[in-house]
Amino acid sequence: MTDFDHVAVDDVSRHFGRRRAVSRVSFTARAGAILGLLGPNRAGKSTLLGMLATLLRPTSGSIRFGSLDPRADGAGLRGRIGILGHDLFLYPELTALENLAFFAGLYRRADAAAVALRALEQAGLADRARDQVTSFSRGMRQRVALERALIHEPRLALLDEPFTGLDDASAAALVRRLGTLREGGTIVILATHDLDLAEGLLDEAVFLRDGRVVTAVSRPERLRATYRDVMRA
Repeated sequence: MTDFDHVAVDDVSRHFGRRRAVSRVSFTARAGAILGLLGPNRAGKSTLLGMLATLLRPTSGSIRFGSLDPRADGAGLRGRIGILGHDLFLYPELTALENLAFFAGLYRRADAAAVALRALEQAGLADRARDQVTSFSRGMRQRVALERALIHEPRLALLDEPFTGLDDASAAALVRRLGTLREGGTIVILATHDLDLAEGLLDEAVFLRDGRVVTAVSRPERLRATYRDVMRA
């Protein structure tokens, strides 16, 4: 099975025509840690996640998954990556169980229905397994979508503003789930501009502005002070 214990982003840039979305970004994310990409809108966070997901190619620089290169190992790598973006990719007319069983089947998980039910238990939604997703709150749909992204037990989980629109209960449930991923050795990279939720969750953070790294923090207790300094600059 394709596997890796870290992801190394080395001097990566990405241009869209004449617009520079990401410029010479470098960092390393490791197994069993949550790394945050922090910064305002248009800082380059989503573009970086797209490249980490192998959906976009860097204009220059490289991204390596352990010893693996996405240019040669892309198909295998994509089977080890889970993505939660702004589009939840759920079918509203299906039940939560049917949604997750469908995606488990796509990844050829044995006994897809049982895998889906365990995922809903992880999300705290087993009692709503047979309800249509269209009846769920935004927070509940987000929790199902996270399990959709994790249904194949990926090594790397990429989350783009996962706390957007969540109530306090759903945000707390998401924080707990991310903690279980960390404990299980998943590499988690989370893009957000919500410092209140990121504080206490992240092990490391990379601060971005205008597509560039402003600074990086490996001491969680320095997160708020660094964020304040970056926003003032």
